[in-house]
Amino acid sequence: MLNYKLGLDFALEQDQKDELSEYRNQFHIPKNEQGKDVIYMTGNSLGLQPKTTKKYINQELEDWANLGVEGHTEAKNPWLKYHEFLTESMADIVGAKPIEVVVMNTLTANLHFMMVSFYQPTKTRYKILIEADAFPSDKYAVESQLRHHGFDDKEGLILWKARKDEELTNYNDLETIFKEHGHEIALVMIGGVNYYTGQYFDLKRITKLGHKHGCLVGFDCAHGAGNVELNLHDSGADFAIWCTYKYLNSGPGSLAGCFVHERHAYNKNLNRFTGWWSHNKQTRFRMRDEFDQLSGAEGWQLSNPPILSMAAIKASLDMFHEVGIKKLVEKSKNLTGYFEFLINQLNNKYIKIITPSNPEERGCQLSIQVKNADKSLHHKLTEAGVISDWREPDVIRCAPVPLYNSFQDVYHLVNKLKTILNE
Repeated sequence: MLNYKLGLDFALEQDQKDELSEYRNQFHIPKNEQGKDVIYMTGNSLGLQPKTTKKYINQELEDWANLGVEGHTEAKNPWLKYHEFLTESMADIVGAKPIEVVVMNTLTANLHFMMVSFYQPTKTRYKILIEADAFPSDKYAVESQLRHHGFDDKEGLILWKARKDEELTNYNDLETIFKEHGHEIALVMIGGVNYYTGQYFDLKRITKLGHKHGCLVGFDCAHGAGNVELNLHDSGADFAIWCTYKYLNSGPGSLAGCFVHERHAYNKNLNRFTGWWSHNKQTRFRMRDEFDQLSGAEGWQLSNPPILSMAAIKASLDMFHEVGIKKLVEKSKNLTGYFEFLINQLNNKYIKIITPSNPEERGCQLSIQVKNADKSLHHKLTEAGVISDWREPDVIRCAPVPLYNSFQDVYHLVNKLKTILNE
């Protein structure tokens, strides 16, 4: 880690030394009314657009215009196998084998499809364990699965809560939950990085604990993919899902990713919803054959994918492949550590960082709690040229993304926050 210092000179020096600084120029940075770049700190909600995205999408539009249906086989990037162009890069980002990864559907849809296979309730083992402050869509999804299977969605949900007056969940409490309720839990479904606090959970530890008690284990890695080294294969998790529009910069509402551990790759008896895109590629277009399940994560596909969305994903993944997730995480730790240092140097009794201070337990997001504040603080930051993220009741989420944020961004953000708080 760097030896952080106060003053703009330190930020300027670090940006000059940063070997990834050139990538900032490969993104469209929103501008204010004066035409100056805003300080964009919401890559944890929507990543910025790579300048190459338009070119990648235009290629498919041109092939569609010039080839029509023949583009499925004759396009520069043939559409029939387009999802395969994304697999290896995506597998590298999430720490998986190519057979374990597929890009398909959207985030919560993938969660439901995974629960069709990996939520296997019985009369005595039917409960689902999630963190108490899970992303709302995850909570709604698991509650609806409980109802779908005929269970009470309140009684069947077990919440891993933070202790009183604490924001972060505690692994000792999780172990206690398993000791008391492990025999009742069918599925553990945790957000890999908590959207609110930014806490990066120990996926391997949770998986081992869940498997020890006979539970299947999955993770929503929406705030982890492209942000931290997830190492999904080594974690041993049964499945994981993630979106691509946050740290993976694929555009609003773009397709999502899905991981299924290779131990399930050839299990054709595992219950699932099916469609023709999960049918054997060699015989798919005979159309009248009995269903022949594809192996691996591809075997959970249903429909042929939207190519324009995949083109935007490919634009981003090609950049990630060029840089490598390890270099991004290394810069992220330095950038976020600098952010934390400057916030702490404010010595403001009303400010508290609720994200873990251990760099191994967080990504680039810092959640800054400002006591007695309301959303007017967020509005003032926006007026000052900072695009951040407000979460009720009193938290500003900021994510200095290593691909396009700079040390100067962090320096100026903290200075603006200081000025507003002193007003």
